[in-house]
Amino acid sequence: MSVRQDNSDGTISSLQDFFFSDKHSWSKKDRPKNAGPQRKLEKLLNLSGNKICADCGSPDPKWVSLSHGVFICIKCSGVHRSLGVHISKVLSIKLDEWTDEQVNNFIDLGGNTTANNKYEASIPEEYEKPKPDASIDERTEFIRRKYELLQFFGTDDQVTSARPQRSPSSSQDKRQYDKQATRHRIGNAFRNSWGRKDADYKNSKKNSSMAGMIEFIGLIKVNVVKGTNLAVRDVVTSDPYVILALGHQSVRTRVIKNNLNPVWNESLMLSIPEHIPPLKLIVYDKDTFTTDDFMGEAEIDIQPLVAAAKAYEASTITEPMQLGKWVASKDNTLVKDGIITLVDGRVKQDISLRLQNVERGVLEIELECVPLTQ
Repeated sequence: MSVRQDNSDGTISSLQDFFFSDKHSWSKKDRPKNAGPQRKLEKLLNLSGNKICADCGSPDPKWVSLSHGVFICIKCSGVHRSLGVHISKVLSIKLDEWTDEQVNNFIDLGGNTTANNKYEASIPEEYEKPKPDASIDERTEFIRRKYELLQFFGTDDQVTSARPQRSPSSSQDKRQYDKQATRHRIGNAFRNSWGRKDADYKNSKKNSSMAGMIEFIGLIKVNVVKGTNLAVRDVVTSDPYVILALGHQSVRTRVIKNNLNPVWNESLMLSIPEHIPPLKLIVYDKDTFTTDDFMGEAEIDIQPLVAAAKAYEASTITEPMQLGKWVASKDNTLVKDGIITLVDGRVKQDISLRLQNVERGVLEIELECVPLTQ
């Protein structure tokens, strides 16, 4: 049971108490019916420490790191994504659909003030925290030091307990990782993530921080709809999940057990770099005791979608219409034309792809190009 303490300044010490206190009109009777995920987030945003980005101080942050319990701005969110979901999982306050469990876990982490008291406990006096107008290089260096390398976290024991786990043979794993094909490297980033040692930071800074030192021009929201007739990897069935990769960023769907025609309907977000690479999709079969089995891959050229979104932003169009299409042909793996449409002010594209380097399988994807202003 949490202990409630009303402080002299009228604040409440526990975030759970904040949400369910009479002072903020959240009675126990209201809780099950009215305390939805979005409303909880809005109340959490009203705390003074959460009204600015935890990393650079930009006002009105619209993104969060679910891993660390902080509200962050759009520019810092791009750097967080580049660290990988094993370091920081990023969600949008308004664009993503939150579950009660996600919001409650986020509340338990305490918000910006609590997180910064931990992750910025020992910033050197001569080190200056990024400001809202900071360059992408400055943001990247600070955010990596803060969350990945934990250089400002506090004592050595606290750092050890907070650092993502890695195996003793991580250096050997890293060398082996570099030799692997692209699809296996991306997959292993989820299965065998490792942290970089602090002592290696200066020597590796130029190469390792490339992922963050990129200006982002927008966001791509990828709804992984479903798979059809996927390959068998577990005697008569499979446990498929999908990894999405854009440049140095990778995210993944949940696992669907025992299903060759899985329906995910799961939306994931990635930042779009200025130099736009193809969006890579890789399907794996989840195994408990052995390496996950490869079930096919595909690539999507998102440049036409981004170009259509840019053109729409500069126009005065309001009615639904077709903005373009990716034509199915023998030179690509499209099952049908990928039509780019404008619907309700959103630029979207539906794509159906045959998986490559596998015996069979089709993946259906819905893309939406989201401007940075959101």
